[in-house]
Amino acid sequence: MRYPYLRFLVPLFAALFIIVPIGGCALAPGASEDLAVEVPAPEESLEEAVVDYEAMQREEAGEYATIPQTERMIIKRSYLEIEVGAGEFQERLFMLSSLAENNGGFVSHSESYSDPEGNISSGRITLRVPAERFDFIINQVKEFGTVMHVSISGQDVTEEYVDLESRLRNLNAQEEVLLELMEQARTVTESVEVQRELIGVQEDIEVLRGRLNFLDDRISFSTIDVFLREPPTIRETPGWGFLDALRNGARGAVRVFNGIVSGLIIISPVLVLIAVIILVIWAILRKKNRRRKGGK
Repeated sequence: MRYPYLRFLVPLFAALFIIVPIGGCALAPGASEDLAVEVPAPEESLEEAVVDYEAMQREEAGEYATIPQTERMIIKRSYLEIEVGAGEFQERLFMLSSLAENNGGFVSHSESYSDPEGNISSGRITLRVPAERFDFIINQVKEFGTVMHVSISGQDVTEEYVDLESRLRNLNAQEEVLLELMEQARTVTESVEVQRELIGVQEDIEVLRGRLNFLDDRISFSTIDVFLREPPTIRETPGWGFLDALRNGARGAVRVFNGIVSGLIIISPVLVLIAVIILVIWAILRKKNRRRKGGK
């Protein structure tokens, strides 16, 4: 036989083909128990992810909802020019004052003017009213007569107000620290230095508080300036008849005569002085002439 070793290899390979499948089947259960890894189903993991994302959105929305929004701080001001009926100025002015007081406001300034005939027919009044009643009162003022002009303005001071509050908190904190240092000072020099710094901080605090109080007042109470006036008086054109011309001429002559008399009265001292000088000169000349005649 050319290949005597083949008779040994053939039975060996046959035995391997029979043993390997049987061993694999025997090991499969144990191997699956030792190496198994739990993998979530794709549908289940996607659903859980969606639920978690929605819960996160609700949580964030709740957090943002709890953050207070900064209220805008607006200083409102308005100017109105109203024409009232003839003879109604005084009544309308009193009604404006009552309107402000009935709505929780007050009159901060008022002045009146008279026409050429001496009648009080126009004036200005400044009302300070609660900011929440600003629009209502403006609409009420418009009903007082014919609206000739209206202007409304608003100044946003939110940024300035927030900045002032922040600076005030910092200064208050500095004041507390300096007060504690004042109590802990052991020498006169340390006490004087701390007191100097404390005085400066307290002065700055008073300035900021004053500005904040001013802004609070302007924000809480809006300003409304109202100018009231009656219609101008129409004067009658003078006639052109003979009697009217005669009257006007007589009035003119009287005015001229009065002017001349007034002028003479004003310059009368000068005229008297001139007359005295002339009389003195005339007396001297007359005396000289008499002497000349007597010498001849």
